Amino acid sequence: MKSKSILATILLAGTILTAACGNSDDTKKEETTPKTAVENKKSDKALDKEVAAYKAFAIDQLDKFTVSTEDFVKAVKAGDIEKAKDIYPTARMYFERSEPIAESFGDLDPRIDARLADIKDAGQGAEDWSGYHKIEYGLWVDQTTKGYEKIADQLLADTKELRARVETVEVTPKLMVNGAVDLLNEVSTSKISGEEEIYSHTDLYDFKANIEGAEKIFTILQPSIKKTDAALATKLTDKFKNVNDLLAKYETKDGGYVSYKKLTKDDTNALSNAVDQLGEPLAQMGIILE
Repeated sequence: MKSKSILATILLAGTILTAACGNSDDTKKEETTPKTAVENKKSDKALDKEVAAYKAFAIDQLDKFTVSTEDFVKAVKAGDIEKAKDIYPTARMYFERSEPIAESFGDLDPRIDARLADIKDAGQGAEDWSGYHKIEYGLWVDQTTKGYEKIADQLLADTKELRARVETVEVTPKLMVNGAVDLLNEVSTSKISGEEEIYSHTDLYDFKANIEGAEKIFTILQPSIKKTDAALATKLTDKFKNVNDLLAKYETKDGGYVSYKKLTKDDTNALSNAVDQLGEPLAQMGIILE
């Protein structure tokens, strides 16, 4: 479900973030003097601790993602469908929280996380499809792991390569701000519409992980945001709480989430509105880059 309000929020967020981060043509023309370049470097250096904290968070998440993927692959290769189904959504949460980093590798991200629709949009066929969503299809539609063993092996190899290569990523404050907005936009598009986990209907796990990933970035940058705009920091805290409180309604006793199919139209509308209300102030975090 993609309401006009969601699309408007995404466009607004993108516009505000672009302005805040200084990406307009006019700004680029102004930022041509050596003095400006030095000032920009100082600005980035002032956030060195925040950048280091975020990279450490992303590495920790991808460490856990690798371990969970190993367990997932073992279950798939052992033919244990129920165990694989149980591991699937929680393993993917580690990836979703760290996606601003994972997406830095345009070759690995689709091999690990592409949906069939993404493959077709890229002009490829089902034979080119791999990764978690390919195995999701096997588990929930084919109801088997047979024939998916090689896919599982490649998934683990890609996951290990991602973990190794993440050490080389240059994390910047701009990447963090853009990453937080991108995570929210993912919620506003594929997650809220149920398109991401179309076979397992475990979308709420991804939804929660994306929100947690964005909130982690906000939490790391919060002291700097407070110095510039205390009211914005308070507003973001309130809006994150609103989304998290709504998601808590759909938690199960074991700490998981109900099937996305169980949500009513009113439920998804409430989540959409909460994401809408978070989108605009989240994009304003770019003020710390000015």
